[in-house]
Amino acid sequence: MRIGLHVSAAGGADKTIERAKELKCETFQFFSRPPQGGPAPELTDDIVQRFQDGLKDENLADPIIHTPYFINLCSTNPRIKHGSIEIIQGELKRATKLGVPFVVTHLGAGKDLNPTTALKQVAQGVKKILTGYKGSAILLLENAAGSGTAIGSTFEELATLIRAVTNKSKMGVCLDTCHMFASGYDIRDKKTVDQTFKQFEKVVGKKYLKYIHANDSKAGLGEKKDRHEHIGDGKIGVQGFKALLSHPFLKNIPIVLETPHDGKHIQDLQKLKRYRP
Repeated sequence: MRIGLHVSAAGGADKTIERAKELKCETFQFFSRPPQGGPAPELTDDIVQRFQDGLKDENLADPIIHTPYFINLCSTNPRIKHGSIEIIQGELKRATKLGVPFVVTHLGAGKDLNPTTALKQVAQGVKKILTGYKGSAILLLENAAGSGTAIGSTFEELATLIRAVTNKSKMGVCLDTCHMFASGYDIRDKKTVDQTFKQFEKVVGKKYLKYIHANDSKAGLGEKKDRHEHIGDGKIGVQGFKALLSHPFLKNIPIVLETPHDGKHIQDLQKLKRYRP
């Protein structure tokens, strides 16, 4: 179980290595392109080589690329919908070139569609993204907190999206603990963590869980608000994270924190390292 933080890729993807090292990360997450929009920086051969050499030299593994925030696979605007598909395909190619094993994406919100139609459109988009894809990076679908019309807040929706894909070996799930809790899955102690993972295994399948975003929640159970909080300062609490990290379900699953970068995120990293077996 490797634990790390989201780090900046300003100046080039290779710059993430030194930043992750300074923060004492064992793994890390980054944006390979501007998260709010804009062209993707060139991945020169030198950048790729420095990145790959850095992973080996600093004993870093299982890095993950996060797609931009504006992704919306269930938009009724064709430009946004098709653009989202193309960007995710591009990020999978960039991850493959860098040797990054995972790309995680939000799915979007279908505010102009009924829930069934929105989910169907996302399923079609995910299927198109992976049709004919032969790269090495695996696409991970991130669960949503359940606010508004966001897709992917339930295990059932995630399972539906996985079923839509033929080459399932290139598909997985990244569970965000804050989103999971806010959408109604209790993870505040050993008993509830066990119940929630049993439900995930039954509905989705353990083999599809590839990554964890570790965040406490400012919102209460089932309040459907995406509000990240520092570990132990939110409604999930210390006992919840101790139960999560000690659960056999997460034995070899990499974990990245997305708590606010205000200094306390360093303490969050230290806490999680102490909580693991």
